[in-house]
Amino acid sequence: MAENSSVCMAGITPVQQMLASGTGALFTSLFVTPLDVVKIRLQAQRTPFSKVLSVQSIPWSIQQARWKCFLYCNGLMDHLYVCQNGNGCTAWYKAPTQFTGTLDAFVKIIRHEGIRSLWSGLPPTLVMAVPATVIYFTSYDQLRDFLHSKMDSQRRYIPLVAGAVARLGAVTVISPLELIRTKMQSRQLTYQELRVCIQSAVAQDGWLSLWRGWGPTVLRDVPFSALYWFNYELVKDWLCSQFRLDKATFMTSFAAGAISGTVAAVLTLPFDVVKTQRQIELGNMETVQVNTPRSSSTWLLMQRIRAESGTRGLFAGFMPRVIKVAPACAIMISTYEFGKTFFQKLNRERQLSSL
Repeated sequence: MAENSSVCMAGITPVQQMLASGTGALFTSLFVTPLDVVKIRLQAQRTPFSKVLSVQSIPWSIQQARWKCFLYCNGLMDHLYVCQNGNGCTAWYKAPTQFTGTLDAFVKIIRHEGIRSLWSGLPPTLVMAVPATVIYFTSYDQLRDFLHSKMDSQRRYIPLVAGAVARLGAVTVISPLELIRTKMQSRQLTYQELRVCIQSAVAQDGWLSLWRGWGPTVLRDVPFSALYWFNYELVKDWLCSQFRLDKATFMTSFAAGAISGTVAAVLTLPFDVVKTQRQIELGNMETVQVNTPRSSSTWLLMQRIRAESGTRGLFAGFMPRVIKVAPACAIMISTYEFGKTFFQKLNRERQLSSL
């Protein structure tokens, strides 16, 4: 028993959970990043970032005088890219190729720019999103197993609580790193300059300034996580019972992840709209020194969006978010579950061989 004490209730160790979640994050990034690269290129072609945009032409209902930065999402994390009047954009955005549609964009990008261009922006994803996902998924499994051991294992709210707490912890840990990454990306700072920049920010506004933008992120991600895991466990159990499976298969996890991700994305969309607006404002302040007015609270900002664009404004970008979140959640959770199953079998074989 002593040699197996590090193995958790799921039959794998925390390190193995980290490896499984890291692999899932890597596969998700590899699959979803090309979709977002194409989406941004098509969006930029329709309305160049250097031109004045109206609320109607921006999918997230964000009203800015000019595009100073744009949000890049890959299914795992959001990233800000600087685009100051078209001069500070990344090279893959400024490429002049004209596209007639999504498939045409894929073909022309590969033909004229090389297949690697479809994974533009992947390095910051791997640096930021993979560690965040490892912390998040491992914490969820550990918390869920702990709550199951302390309470009735049939209580359905355990995934909801574990998902919310795990996401809260991951957001809190990663938030300062995201702010640092934005500073480095926008101003091309050396590590020495970055250290001085952070020290001056802390001296002026205190340590809490490193968590600027934490509130809106938590309001979106924590409810999403709670709903996602709650629905995922329910849908997975239902699918297993329908197909008379003793254990969820890869396709069962894939379907449950897509369904639960879609439901959570739709229900938390208003918070996503608010969070995106706040993130763009933060990007303007951090990257190009623009003093953007900041709303005093998320609730007031939601009221302002509703007054300007109606209730539909709070659900702006419905289809793009669902189209991205559903496959990202499906790929991530199915790969993660597959990795856990692999390690469970490996551990069982080791135990049998040691007898």
